[in-house]
Amino acid sequence: MGKKITIYMIDGVPEGPKTFEIGNWPGKAISAQRANAHTILSREEFENSGVYLLRSTAGSSDYDDSIYIGEAESLRIRIKQHLSGEKDFDSFICFYSRDDMLTKAHIKYLESRLVSIAKEAKSSEILNSNQPTLSKLSEADISDMEYFIEQISLILPVAGIRSLISSIANQETKENFEKGITYFLKSNRIEATMIEIPEGYLVRSGSKFSLKETGSISDGWKKLRAKLMDEDLVDTRGKVGTLKKDILFSSPSAAASTLLGAQSPGPIRWIDKNGATYKENQETTI
Repeated sequence: MGKKITIYMIDGVPEGPKTFEIGNWPGKAISAQRANAHTILSREEFENSGVYLLRSTAGSSDYDDSIYIGEAESLRIRIKQHLSGEKDFDSFICFYSRDDMLTKAHIKYLESRLVSIAKEAKSSEILNSNQPTLSKLSEADISDMEYFIEQISLILPVAGIRSLISSIANQETKENFEKGITYFLKSNRIEATMIEIPEGYLVRSGSKFSLKETGSISDGWKKLRAKLMDEDLVDTRGKVGTLKKDILFSSPSAAASTLLGAQSPGPIRWIDKNGATYKENQETTI
């Protein structure tokens, strides 16, 4: 079943602050660049309690960004404290309830769960030095907060933040392998299989991984390759490496370039069993 996310550009420009809403969900999100913070914090949304993520450049080459996750009974006061020098960040996004349903216990629960999910995903550098305490809630409240987290997980990638999305496929994602076209990497030296699923492009464990890189590969793919090896997701024994687990990529080119160790046009490097490229299959379905 589909989901409708309504994005409102407050200043009418793509780079400016935005709000995000989902159907009948009572929650709402608002995001902005740090440069817009002082003007946008006067909005009434920031009077609410809620959780927030501060995004900045990663301090390690293993990640694309750094994230700090926090909670506040007044989002305005807390963001202003960060602006005064507590935290260095480039942008932020806040989540709150339009019906004031979030109590202190609720936002503490959300903060703790979001930090746990983000750390487990290993997609961003998490700047929280300690694991926030998971507050005790009733069974009904836990159900409500887990649903709240599901909506946050839907909005964050739309806002350009993939911190809660793991690069390692979960069981539900693996089951989707049987539902789409299997693609094979067109290469004389690297054998690999991939399928397109709603979450991205999943490359099967056992696929080969070049241990050498060419000068053409971009810094982004270099970082991703290094991350996979640092997290022991690649068996580096032998002339070529082997993926130990199913890995989720953001695009066919990301998958091909990472596996080959060279800049590669994924849409034409991945072919199905009949020799048709991913690009050709996409063109026939439009």
